[in-house]
Amino acid sequence: MVSRAHKGSVREGAVKERAVRERAKRIRAVRREPMAKVDTAWLRMEQPTNPMMITGVLMFADPMSVTELRSVIRQRWLAYRRFNQKAVDTAAGAFWETDTDLDLDWHVQLTALPGRGGKRALERFVSQLASTPLDTGRPLWQFHLVERYEGGSALIARIHHSYADGIALVQVLLSLTDTTREPAKGSDLQQAWLKQDGARVARRVGAAERYMKLGSRVVEKGMEMYRDPTLAAVLAREGGEIGRELLHALTLSDDPPSLLRGKLGVSKRVAWAEPLDLEEVKAVGRACECTVNDVLMATAAGALRHYMLERGDRVDGLTLRATVPVNLRPLEHARKLGNHFGLVFLDLPVGEDNPIRRVERVVECMNGLKNSRQAIVSFGLLAALGMAPTAVQGLALDLFSRKASVVATNVPGPQQTLYLAGCALRDMMFWVPQTGSIGVGISILSYNGRVHFGLIADAKLIPDPDGVIRRFGSEFDKLLYLSLMSDWESRLDAPSADALLPEDTRRAIDFLVG
Repeated sequence: MVSRAHKGSVREGAVKERAVRERAKRIRAVRREPMAKVDTAWLRMEQPTNPMMITGVLMFADPMSVTELRSVIRQRWLAYRRFNQKAVDTAAGAFWETDTDLDLDWHVQLTALPGRGGKRALERFVSQLASTPLDTGRPLWQFHLVERYEGGSALIARIHHSYADGIALVQVLLSLTDTTREPAKGSDLQQAWLKQDGARVARRVGAAERYMKLGSRVVEKGMEMYRDPTLAAVLAREGGEIGRELLHALTLSDDPPSLLRGKLGVSKRVAWAEPLDLEEVKAVGRACECTVNDVLMATAAGALRHYMLERGDRVDGLTLRATVPVNLRPLEHARKLGNHFGLVFLDLPVGEDNPIRRVERVVECMNGLKNSRQAIVSFGLLAALGMAPTAVQGLALDLFSRKASVVATNVPGPQQTLYLAGCALRDMMFWVPQTGSIGVGISILSYNGRVHFGLIADAKLIPDPDGVIRRFGSEFDKLLYLSLMSDWESRLDAPSADALLPEDTRRAIDFLVG
């Protein structure tokens, strides 16, 4: 007869064994989890000519210790489970796998710039990093600390787009910061600051599943719409307004030839401009009765126009397109990882000589986009691409990237001084990756009362990005001059600008601010 004590020990052993099995199952579940379809799409977009990295540069007024930085990364960055995981892509699908041997010393490196280590040296270093893919055998993120830079320090961050979109990653990067030099309870940056640009589109996010299914049907057909016009008719009939938006996106003409398009290489060039005063940008917006975003995108179009003219490109009447990310997550969830954004096509009127008419053209296009479903449709297509065969993914990526020449982002950041590891954050900017055959990226970010403008470009297309960068400030100065000289009782429009800027005055201003 088996003793009661023995039975008890058997039961106790079985319970322990079940507990161990459950714990092992939980560990395995955490170690490996499926990747979302949209994130998979971004993972598979990686190309030698366009690494799918989001690259950020943060400049500090104080020298930063790499030991202090690693401490912050360990406590705050690695608190996100995703950053402990590496991306693994297989024929059966992509998934996240926990890196049990994560090497923080490799992920957070100390570096020094050559020579005097000024702005040009930092731009060259960032260019090299932006051209170098991340190590796929590790979690796809890395920080490089320049311990001595212009009396302070600089930090370059690289994170793969499959982890999250630029809007989320800027939020996450800034969650490493505090609002006081000495970290204290409640001093970390908690509030979301993103403005509700595209909020009407974001409110439709609940319908994303429907759009994803619609996009999936197009992708599964291998873009047969071009060969079978009846498919377009079916989609338009069944999808209603969503189908029409999808048709519009798919049947847009390719962007016209210009020096901003061409065969891409494997080297990137990065540069950034001296920051603008945000209050001055707002003043131009009030004069033109438009948004800060409208003013800045028109300024970027003007900078590209004059660079293209200097290079001998013909721009008269030319309109290029930029793909612009639109946030589709509720603002309170902006720090959640993953890709939750859509893309819209924005006109860049580089063929317009009148700077105020360029603003008006951008406003017209933006107003049309605010009432469209372009962003949510593109989100559905990206999700569908994550489930599509590789050949179809390549076809769709090439199709969409031919419709634009530039990727442009504009993120309004916190309007107060932030601190990381006790060092005051002075300036910052970031660039999202270009996709497919697009080789130029524009980044606009406002922080602490100033607006930062940065450019990343394929070295074959724009070998001298400073030629564009130095035009950004001068193009804005024209808008500011016109705003100050105009009648403050009425909206500043293109005819008024023509009256204020006769040809000889325009040439004089070009000479003074160029």
